[in-house]
Amino acid sequence: MDQAVQSPVFLSIAAVERDTGLSKDTLRVWERRYGFPVPQRDAFGERIYSMDQVDRLRLIRRLLDAGHRPGKIIGLPDESLRALSEQLPSSLPAPSEDQAADLEMFMELTRAHQIEELRRQLGQRVLRHGLARFVTEVVAPLIDQVGDAWARGQLEIYEEHLFTESMQVVLRNAISTIPHPASRPRVLLTTFPTESHGMGLLMVEALLALEGCRCLSLGVQTPIWDIALATKSQEIDVVALSFSSVANPTMVIQGLTELRAKLPLHVDIWAGGRSQALRQRRIPDGVKVVTDLSELGEAVSAWRNRVRD
Repeated sequence: MDQAVQSPVFLSIAAVERDTGLSKDTLRVWERRYGFPVPQRDAFGERIYSMDQVDRLRLIRRLLDAGHRPGKIIGLPDESLRALSEQLPSSLPAPSEDQAADLEMFMELTRAHQIEELRRQLGQRVLRHGLARFVTEVVAPLIDQVGDAWARGQLEIYEEHLFTESMQVVLRNAISTIPHPASRPRVLLTTFPTESHGMGLLMVEALLALEGCRCLSLGVQTPIWDIALATKSQEIDVVALSFSSVANPTMVIQGLTELRAKLPLHVDIWAGGRSQALRQRRIPDGVKVVTDLSELGEAVSAWRNRVRD
């Protein structure tokens, strides 16, 4: 019996923008100027991109972040792009010897698709370290390693998704065991419509819950107007937003500016994550950038001290 031929997978231009951080306008300009990418069209005439092209765009984005110019690299063959990518130094901090062994084990379980064992081992680390240390010493560096491997083409998209789902299950289970807090601030957690990565939200929720905050998560990709409506209806004190490294910097700043204008001044906005926009661009007044998870406790204490005063 002939085996069924699997249809190739294509992503919409919006999905490519989310996964690579390259804006739709950039993709269209490159298409005209450099002849790449070369999208097909769906039944509605909209651009769609093969996974091979998405993988190539991922490599190009990583090289652009390292300082390469698009006109110099877009026309290079895939082998040359991969070679350049492999030459880039890792931006990840060096883990301790014990931490490195653990991280490598988790990576190997991910590559081997041993998902149940991965979840079991992660769950054991929660019990061994406690939730706060688990988030800062295991989850954060492990997410960085998975993201680095994905950017280098060493993990497929579905493997990264399997890992992410496993980590979300473990974190949600751990968060559910924290006694329901009764103290303020009341924190709303979400991302903007163009941000589909939600691991940062879960890490922040875990640490804020340990600080005794009341957390309400809307998940990812919430329209800005709906964030404002939820803030009012739930009497929110702080809106916490997460931005991944692939977030479009211009859209990050525009979104923060729009949200600040829609919220009352007494509602704080905290923005964190790996987006370069939070470090290199002018942040709107009234938005606090939290550059590291370790700063969350200080941010909560500062908020409570201000409210008491």
